[in-house]
Amino acid sequence: MIETKMLNGIDAVIFDMDGTLIDSMWIWPAIDVDYLAKYNLVEPENFHDDMEGMSYTEVAQFFKKSFPTLTCTQQEIMDEWTEMAHERYMNEAPLKEGVHDFIIEMKRQGKKIGIATSNGRILTEDTLEALGVTELFDVVRTACEVAKGKPAPDVYLLVAKEMGVDPERCLVFEDVPMGIMAGKNAGMKVCAVDDEFSRCQEEKKRRLADYYLYSYDDIKNEAYEVL
Repeated sequence: MIETKMLNGIDAVIFDMDGTLIDSMWIWPAIDVDYLAKYNLVEPENFHDDMEGMSYTEVAQFFKKSFPTLTCTQQEIMDEWTEMAHERYMNEAPLKEGVHDFIIEMKRQGKKIGIATSNGRILTEDTLEALGVTELFDVVRTACEVAKGKPAPDVYLLVAKEMGVDPERCLVFEDVPMGIMAGKNAGMKVCAVDDEFSRCQEEKKRRLADYYLYSYDDIKNEAYEVL
């Protein structure tokens, strides 16, 4: 049984998906390269930094604004990304080490389990199904279903509301600064999760979060860091 300070006063655990629940952040830079090459587009300065935390819909809007010569509609852009990413998500995006056992233990303790992701609904649902974990989550919401993506708190507040849990009794797991800020802006405790894609932002993640871990096994081993 996991008994740890991190979980004191917590009735619900909410996960971001990419880079937090699953190892998938590496997929998108490769897709961006292929997509930009296909349409002869040149990546602007700070391109990926500017997109951090945006919902799937907001990123498509950002592409339309950044590349005026792109004639595809917003929906066509999202559909093409989904098609390009789908096979990799189905076959090459495993759960993070230790997270499955941690979720099972949280459910055993009666805690609600949710997902608040910036990804699209189709990729999110299909990925959870491919991993065989759909039934583990009480609520799954995407930032496309609220007014603003991260760092706005909207998607986290929606998940908490639908789980029937007060925000201050929710613990968020996030891998990038904008996501951490979204959880904090929602009034929730946030644990930053190590991920290769955002390792260059580790110092910033530590400044923003309440806790930091390298593996979900760190929780049961009391090896996470209180910041």
